[in-house]
Amino acid sequence: MTFKNITVAGSGVLGYQIAFQTAFHGFNVIVYDINDEVLEKAKSKFEILSEAFKTDLKATAQQLEAARNKLSYTSDLAKAVEDADLLIEAVPENPAIKIDFYQKLAKVAPPKTIFATNSSTLLPSQFAEATGRPSQFLALHFANEIWKHNTAEIMGQSKTDPKVFNELVEFAKAIGMVALPLHKEQPGYIVNSLLVPLLSAALDLYINEVADIETIDKTWMVATGAPLGPFGILDVVGVTTAYNINKMTADATHDPVKVKIANKLKDDFIDKGKLGVATGEGFYKYPNPAFMHKDFLK
Repeated sequence: MTFKNITVAGSGVLGYQIAFQTAFHGFNVIVYDINDEVLEKAKSKFEILSEAFKTDLKATAQQLEAARNKLSYTSDLAKAVEDADLLIEAVPENPAIKIDFYQKLAKVAPPKTIFATNSSTLLPSQFAEATGRPSQFLALHFANEIWKHNTAEIMGQSKTDPKVFNELVEFAKAIGMVALPLHKEQPGYIVNSLLVPLLSAALDLYINEVADIETIDKTWMVATGAPLGPFGILDVVGVTTAYNINKMTADATHDPVKVKIANKLKDDFIDKGKLGVATGEGFYKYPNPAFMHKDFLK
């Protein structure tokens, strides 16, 4: 594995974390997004992330400054990948958006560049042909708060070159991840194959008015000892991601419960800017959500 220059496409909930984690471990990182306004917002997130690295990883001021110096930004896709050894795609969880991105990327990326999708639920085989280089395309999926929950799931598709797969395993280790190779394609990989049913069940309970958000979370936290309930987790993941997943399911199945969930998330949360921890409010208000109060579990 001889990667030096990494491009991260998308500076949303996971994109900016991937970029900073990679820069923190000594790689040159270009952050690409659709316009300069979005990139400016990403820069402010890196300052907040620096504090988390300082608290959770005991990172020094010198290490954090070195990481920031490894980051650069552009809204020009061709410039973003002109010398990229690896591009990690973290654009919205929408097949049409991803296909459009890969078709544009294929026209400007140099032959050496490996493409990796950070998709949470979509399979790399869905986009392999759109990349124009299926042998150099696979999935590299991270969990949220990657500096603490440092899993990296590596999943190829039928045309992925085994050498490329092994290089991604080594890269994951090089940026401080626990590399988790998957032997075949699996929707949701390992983490989300376990997590999504929990979150889906919680949303079903909520939309069917079986119990309120706090009671559902309290139940899970008390019964399992988990530090977060499903709605606390959804706020970390981001309400937009939850909406996109439920909207795709609703469109595909016409399940009335999924339709109702998607509409509820859009009307009561997304349209009101309540996107989770990143915006200060989702199912809870931050930085002091109710589930952190000392009496919540009583």
